Amino acid sequence: MASHKLLVTPPKALLKPLSIPNQLLLGPGPSNLPPRIMAAGGLQMIGSMSKDMYQIMDEIKEGIQYVFQTRNPLTLVISGSGHCALEAALVNVLEPGDSFLVGANGIWGQRAVDIGERIGARVHPMTKDPGGHYTLQEVEEHKPVLLFLTHGESSTGVLQPLDGFGELCHRYKCLLLVDSVASLGGTPLYMDRQGIDILYSGSQKALNAPPGTSLISFSDKAKKKMYSRKTKPFSFYLDIKWLANFWGCDDQPRMYHHTIPVISLYSLRESLALIAEQGLENSWRQHREAAAYLHGRLQALGLQLFVKDPALRLPTVTTVAVPAGYDWRDIVSYVIDHFDIEIMGGLGPSTGKVLRIGLLGCNATRENVDRVTEALRAALQHCPKKKL
Repeated sequence: MASHKLLVTPPKALLKPLSIPNQLLLGPGPSNLPPRIMAAGGLQMIGSMSKDMYQIMDEIKEGIQYVFQTRNPLTLVISGSGHCALEAALVNVLEPGDSFLVGANGIWGQRAVDIGERIGARVHPMTKDPGGHYTLQEVEEHKPVLLFLTHGESSTGVLQPLDGFGELCHRYKCLLLVDSVASLGGTPLYMDRQGIDILYSGSQKALNAPPGTSLISFSDKAKKKMYSRKTKPFSFYLDIKWLANFWGCDDQPRMYHHTIPVISLYSLRESLALIAEQGLENSWRQHREAAAYLHGRLQALGLQLFVKDPALRLPTVTTVAVPAGYDWRDIVSYVIDHFDIEIMGGLGPSTGKVLRIGLLGCNATRENVDRVTEALRAALQHCPKKKL
């Protein structure tokens, strides 16, 4: 018998069935789940350290090597979103006093600066206004231990060119860390050929898997830096030596580190299987063609694309300058309230400046472009304009 009377009664809301609205998610992520991935999420649990789970983990590693285009043995999943993968990269590579050069042309570079400062690195932000990108000449002026670039800056819609940066970094014994959360699967990316030392991404964008897992891979150069540290990483949960063993990357018997999100890994495995079946080049083409169609439809509405140079536009996330006289919140609210379509405003330094429309994975279709542009047309007709 309980010795005390309960002070808190069962919440009334939890005594009702769960109700989920049917929405088309055309923001910068997360994206809608295909039926096959939803079905994977409904499968029965298995032991997180069973041979069957290890087999699934090995298949996931092969899938990551494919979508990253790498042969790195040190390739695995972090139990956390893309943010967690960024933190894992930084806490394992950087030690206090290390020189860290950051391309901060959007929110993700700003977050990298914050984490680097917490570690005690000597952080050098290369800050640009939203819409900016980086050239080889700008980076060559510095000689850091690590350079961070965001391939697909989802807060601004910029696609950062990567060719030549790996070669430049290696000339000065610098490691190249790249965020591909918003770009993976939607535009060409070649980890090994482009000389990327650390590459990470997330599950919830063009891969169409649930949020909460992230993909990461380390070159031999990055592994050498991490494994020759003078200090332990600040995070035990994100310690790559432990995670590498748990994911079977070190040819040693696997030891328990933490309880992995088994069901989420089923879904991630299926998302990687879908893109393997489609083929990377076909996925890149799908996103490129859908984005080009979207750009044309938006311009036909009189809207201005935020990134002026077509070569620098991220295919997966298009940014539109907030039309003069409108409050971006009104437009976003109208589209979700009247059409059940999610788009988003800016984030971080782009807040108030842009609307963001995502075409991610299975959502990158002409039909969805037509739906969202018609919703925007209606919003522009019905949302109030400020008096100038």
